Amino acid sequence: MRSTLIFLLSLSFGVLAKDVYTIGFGSCLDQRNAQEIFTSIKKENLDHFIFLGDNVYGDVPNAKNLEKLQLAYQKQSELIPNWLRDIEVDAIWDDHDYGLNDGGGSFALKEEAQKLFLEFWDIPITDQRQQQTGTYFSKNIHLGNKKVVLIGLDTRYFRSDLKGKRNEYQPNIDPDATILGTTQWDWLAQQITKKADLVILLSSIQILPTKHRFEKWSNFPNEREKLINLILRSPNASNTVIVSGDRHRGALYEYKNIYELTASALNKVNSTNAEEDPLLIGSTFPELNYGILEINPTQNHINIMLKDFNGEILVQKSMDI
Repeated sequence: MRSTLIFLLSLSFGVLAKDVYTIGFGSCLDQRNAQEIFTSIKKENLDHFIFLGDNVYGDVPNAKNLEKLQLAYQKQSELIPNWLRDIEVDAIWDDHDYGLNDGGGSFALKEEAQKLFLEFWDIPITDQRQQQTGTYFSKNIHLGNKKVVLIGLDTRYFRSDLKGKRNEYQPNIDPDATILGTTQWDWLAQQITKKADLVILLSSIQILPTKHRFEKWSNFPNEREKLINLILRSPNASNTVIVSGDRHRGALYEYKNIYELTASALNKVNSTNAEEDPLLIGSTFPELNYGILEINPTQNHINIMLKDFNGEILVQKSMDI
């Protein structure tokens, strides 16, 4: 899903053909379910769309091969709307397109899963992800005189084992426990300190929330604290936006002027129970949804929105950059 040559040239020279650069986000896209939400997303006139993980559902318990994952990708390739092929598209993965539900670094088939991921998303041979273990990446987007740094994390390939029962996870406070692994941490420290007008940090699992019982960064409290401190110490602390997926509900969170938008799910809802968190802005939205980030480089302004199936705004936040 490479963008067109014209679009790539416009980014290379920092040219923006319209006043606002619009990025869409979404996660939890099951190839077995209808995908009508893309009708609303198309109306956003996007420049860029980012898949936040669980982009297919091909995991099986105790997998001995990735046949189900291969079939899931094959089916999804028939369903992804053609208009997405004409804009910039990026992706990170989560557990269901990693190959193992709630899977981490101990998954025996992770190398094969990465190959399937790179093939499906048509990642160029020159891309860093073709040379490394793990699917993390970064890219610069130049909008006029503004520089946007997009950082996609891999929260699966290197992650230590979870503690506790499934969906009732307990904090793993082992000093050696990790989410990103040593190499990715070193890489991230370099990326996040690059001077930029806006940093967009992509994490398949939520970073800020602490109270729910499912997967999240706070299952590894030392890692969460390390990441938040890294952001707060960076030159981009006041202009970093986190975008996450996974949860089958959307929400907006805030901690010390760091905002996290969770955009989930595109076509696979789950529990409708109410959920609370001290960092939550308003409520969570357990319904089909997608995220929008509008960047206006001439007015030094961005607008973060969560929208429902029909494109109506559920929650939003405006910021200067």
